[in-house]
Amino acid sequence: MHEQVQQYYGEALQSSADLKTSACCDVSSLPAWFKPLLTGIHPEVLARYYGCGLVCPPLLEGCRVLDLGCGSGRDVYALAQLVGAQGEVVGVDMTDAQLAVAERHRAWHAERFGFDNVSFLRGYIERLDELPLEAGSFDVIVSNCVVNLSPDKDAVLSGIKRLLRPGGEFHFSDVYADRRVPAAVREDPVLYGECLGGALYWNDFLRLAHQHGFADPRLLEDRPLAITAPELAVRLGNLRFFSATYRLFNLDDLETACEDYGQAVIYRGTVPGHPARFTLDAHHGIETGKVFPVCGNTWRMLADTRFAPHFDFIGDFSCHYGIFAGCGTNLPFREGGDSVSAGTGACC
Repeated sequence: MHEQVQQYYGEALQSSADLKTSACCDVSSLPAWFKPLLTGIHPEVLARYYGCGLVCPPLLEGCRVLDLGCGSGRDVYALAQLVGAQGEVVGVDMTDAQLAVAERHRAWHAERFGFDNVSFLRGYIERLDELPLEAGSFDVIVSNCVVNLSPDKDAVLSGIKRLLRPGGEFHFSDVYADRRVPAAVREDPVLYGECLGGALYWNDFLRLAHQHGFADPRLLEDRPLAITAPELAVRLGNLRFFSATYRLFNLDDLETACEDYGQAVIYRGTVPGHPARFTLDAHHGIETGKVFPVCGNTWRMLADTRFAPHFDFIGDFSCHYGIFAGCGTNLPFREGGDSVSAGTGACC
């Protein structure tokens, strides 16, 4: 499988225009703050970009970041500008042809930025323990449309958990299916290379995240993928695919559901580039200066991470009020009226 992917991305694809799906983000759809970063990246690096989302979370100044499946380095060089001279970005990829492009323009970027804060390693994202990467040494790990290409996603999540610092974040975009992908699609080399054959059923991804200690994955944004090649659409049948960006925090105290402790936060408006509103995920857009009720997990994602200095916190964990209203999980019992067990012969 590794050889198949290396051949597809090292030889079959020469630019993002060769892709047969709408996986690659249109530059026009990117946020305004991100576009200036692209002007500082070499044209050849940009041309060989195969990502499906935006993996540049806010507040990266001075952070140490790891990019899994960095390819020709577009995201590495974008992140390098965000972490600044005091930060560091490490890119890992298994495809020599892609890494050659990234390395070829490293000096060009260093001259343009005024500092050289990037490095590239050849390796497999399923075998991060074989690379010279210290456990608990990264503030943020990113990946852009690569985890689906891995034949061992369990090992990928395990390696990420090991390398993240407490309170660190795995912020990544990938492709997901609306159901489990059948063998005929998984074994098709073109569909696999196009990030469809290896796509996880979204619910299986959530289960995998939970197994590795990421108790509350947060969906940041998503969009449906269009299959632009008719011959591929026929092979896929009724399968539907989506590009989605998730953030997973390395916080051991997160619960499996959103529990209500009567807490709230107030955003100070101090995260650079986000003066009016801070977006944690698709359901948490927190306006500056406004008291915003949160569940215990959201509290920890803000209080126990790099975001803490930018918020005021109200309340604590001393009193529990049940499930947090509107989180998608409801009380499983009937309130008033007939008992759910009426007529079943139950003891009470």
